[in-house]
Amino acid sequence: MAGPPTETCVTRAWRVHQREIEGYLRHRLGDGEQAADLLQTVFLKALHEGRKFCELREPRAWLFAVARNALADHLRLAHSHEPLPDDIAAPAEDPTPVDTLADCLPVALAALDSADRDILTQCDLHGMTQKDYASRHGLSLAAAKSRLLRARTRLRALLVSTCGVRFDAATGRVCCSLPPQSGTCRSSAQTAA
Repeated sequence: MAGPPTETCVTRAWRVHQREIEGYLRHRLGDGEQAADLLQTVFLKALHEGRKFCELREPRAWLFAVARNALADHLRLAHSHEPLPDDIAAPAEDPTPVDTLADCLPVALAALDSADRDILTQCDLHGMTQKDYASRHGLSLAAAKSRLLRARTRLRALLVSTCGVRFDAATGRVCCSLPPQSGTCRSSAQTAA
């Protein structure tokens, strides 16, 4: 008559760490039934690994990693998702200062010389790195950085003179600009009201 089957490395590790993992899941979920379901998921994944599980140096760490991932998946799926309203992309009645600035930017860029316009377009608008710009135009990195800084300074001056752009002294961000063909300045506070 054959004796009882020998204990596998999975069941041995599970016997040692099951209560600790269950306590972790109960603490995080606050629900014993959900914790039991996730605990079963962890055990099934360990069984599915089979021999690979037996080769692990730290079976406890592996079991906890699987438990954390199962918990994260469970919480992500349980989180309610509300649909976005249909009119989310509707334009605001009063444009913000940055919106009016966007209307002025092409005009200001066109007023710059071609070298300034090129480096601003490539680096700031198209995302080319200064290093790539320098190598493509036969410049040192320091020269490209200097050229970009000068072009930004000239663009800023044009935006101030052409669009009436003003910057917040504390943050340096655009606080106010003139909408096209308007003589009044619109500030962030005015558009928020």
